[in-house]
Amino acid sequence: MLQILKETQRTFCFILLALLANTGLHAQVVPVRTVPVASGDQFLTVPSKTIAMGGVTIAVDDSLGDAWVNPAKGSLIPESSFLAAPTFYAISNQGGGGKTFPVAGLFQGDAWFGGAALAVQEISNPNDEMGFFIEPAVIWDGPPRRLSDVSSRNLYARGFIGRRVGSGPWSIGVGLSTAQLNAVDGVDLLYSGSDRIDQSGTASDMRLGLYRTGVRDRFSLVGVYNHLSMTHDVTWTDILWREHEPPLATRRMETNEDKTRTLGGQLSWERDLKAPGWRVGATMTMNHKSHPKIPNYQIQNIPRDPGITWAYEMGFGVARTRGNTTFGLDMVLQPIASETWQETDETVTTEAGQVIAVGNRTIENDFSITNVILRTGLSHRVGDIEFLGGLEMRSYDYKLAQVNHLEDDVRDLEESWMEWSPTLGAIIHFADVDLQYTARFTTGTGRPGLAWEPEARPMAANDFIIAPEGPLTLQDALVHTHQLSVRIPIR
Repeated sequence: MLQILKETQRTFCFILLALLANTGLHAQVVPVRTVPVASGDQFLTVPSKTIAMGGVTIAVDDSLGDAWVNPAKGSLIPESSFLAAPTFYAISNQGGGGKTFPVAGLFQGDAWFGGAALAVQEISNPNDEMGFFIEPAVIWDGPPRRLSDVSSRNLYARGFIGRRVGSGPWSIGVGLSTAQLNAVDGVDLLYSGSDRIDQSGTASDMRLGLYRTGVRDRFSLVGVYNHLSMTHDVTWTDILWREHEPPLATRRMETNEDKTRTLGGQLSWERDLKAPGWRVGATMTMNHKSHPKIPNYQIQNIPRDPGITWAYEMGFGVARTRGNTTFGLDMVLQPIASETWQETDETVTTEAGQVIAVGNRTIENDFSITNVILRTGLSHRVGDIEFLGGLEMRSYDYKLAQVNHLEDDVRDLEESWMEWSPTLGAIIHFADVDLQYTARFTTGTGRPGLAWEPEARPMAANDFIIAPEGPLTLQDALVHTHQLSVRIPIR
């Protein structure tokens, strides 16, 4: 069972991190998770109104965020404006955090519309001790933490432009985004026992959208191509035990690549019902993900595994607006099927005597994932102040069927957990500025790792190496996020 858990963590934690870049607002890119990593709101880099309402989106308009998701929805921007949205998040138990300062501009003209945003971000790494215990008389202390070990900088840029088609109900738009990443929060947890991790890479996203408005019905179609390419330079310290001599510490560096390409699309529909104030909506999303490079998240030198994923999302939403009060509810189902495998880089013979040639599979992992998401939120305006609140619940469940051709063995694993995110906020509408505060708190995630159970492994006649090997652990964590956004209309 331990081997399956390790295989699960190494094989699929990367997908969570690769897809977090697409979870800032809505999910045209369906995230895949098999470990409840508390990674924070690193990629919340543009303002959103409905995030304070539990993130309801299907039947509730988001005047600040919709155009970043489907650029054709820029036709719904009420007026040209300038925005700034400083965002802070932190993870409990010295789990790190981040600070982001995004600035954005939205333009609304007679036929053309568009927007652009820039963000600078500082990621604070967890305050872990740089050393470990070997035996009662020997303690090895790692080198002092460098400035890059304490914090890292990321840069984000995105923009969109669109146009109404004639005088009809259609609009079209295209959006582009890019990010220069020197840190993805949570990656340090996936190389348990390492001394340091240097990250570098880019994430890019391209969207083409269509939107049709109507008296009662509205349709939205968006296609997405997303690409992430990261490099992890990991430094390890190996301790060699030598008979009648002090332990010898040696350093080694390992380079891992993390590459994921996603092609997806989403069709959305909304309809105003005859009953005053009521609206319903539905969405259908499909993603195909290819994973040509998967990092080696264990100390052992295991060949990098490719993989493919088919992910789907079906959502239904209902909302009601009566006077100054709006209520929204989203129900989302995410069925996901994923396959990863190991390919041998040398000819090997199985325990049954069969020969596996170079490039053939030694281990096959089939994941069957079913996620359920519920969101509900409420907003109420009293004079110039609007109060918002909501709750998001995410239920994750997956089954893993693993075939080990080397050992001629079949193993099964089933895991599930739930995450809860209550939200609250307030908007003050002044004559020439809107000031919004949003807070979100997430429980049910944690900081995974390996229990420290040293095991001696023979390296030579009388030499032994201490390797960090043990069962998976999960330290509960609370993630709290705060965003203060300012919108200044250009009139």
